[in-house]
Amino acid sequence: MAAFLRELAQCAARETLPRFREPIAVDNKEHAAFDPVTEADRAAERAIRQAIEERFPDDGIEGEEFGTVRADAARQWVIDPVDGTRSFICGVPLWGTLVGLVEDGTAVAGLLAQPYLGETFIADGERAFVESRFGSRDLRVSDCRTLSAARLFTTDPHLWRGDEAVGFERLLGSIKLHRYGADCYGFAMLASGQADLVVEPGLNSYDIMALIPLVRQAGGTIGRADGGPAEDAGTIVAAATPDLYDAACERLRGG
Repeated sequence: MAAFLRELAQCAARETLPRFREPIAVDNKEHAAFDPVTEADRAAERAIRQAIEERFPDDGIEGEEFGTVRADAARQWVIDPVDGTRSFICGVPLWGTLVGLVEDGTAVAGLLAQPYLGETFIADGERAFVESRFGSRDLRVSDCRTLSAARLFTTDPHLWRGDEAVGFERLLGSIKLHRYGADCYGFAMLASGQADLVVEPGLNSYDIMALIPLVRQAGGTIGRADGGPAEDAGTIVAAATPDLYDAACERLRGG
């Protein structure tokens, strides 16, 4: 599985890297808001889909840009070709290519590739590891158990709305430090032990399926803020330890 995930990372990088930090047209997928998409997103997803179709023609595929095929298949590949398109179009190398493998509703393997930094994060079903110019090493979360010691990532505080925004502010008041703007890369830092907590509202399946096994196989805990499975997407809490997950969820819900 790891070898195929590497292949997918390379397929995507051939489409994303030549377009990164270069002039590129940006389309908006929303009328009432700004939801950017570029040819890098589309070309990378086409390349990933082609590789999956050739290797696993009976598997289902869900992608952010081109929808779903074979939705009733037991195995589903879930793709976000450029998670963090806003970062991509601003030249910030915290975007990533995400590919998750879901079997019978459970996310079992995943890829987060950041080709500009030369980092490939893989969860192959047994372990989580990163490959970079410094070599390969296993990923392991920190042992942080308390909010007062926690380092938190979230993409954008303005994405939190209504009661969830109140809960998010309550959580911010309980932690050691916070950083914004990491998109999917925050989850990689959690799995690496460089962060302790990631909270994100309103995620779709293609935003999270690749990251669930990365967190779990690095020893972390991930789920919805209401305690449901992360595979259901929505508002997600990923934490280094179960105690930290429970404490963060309690703050977000009003405790």
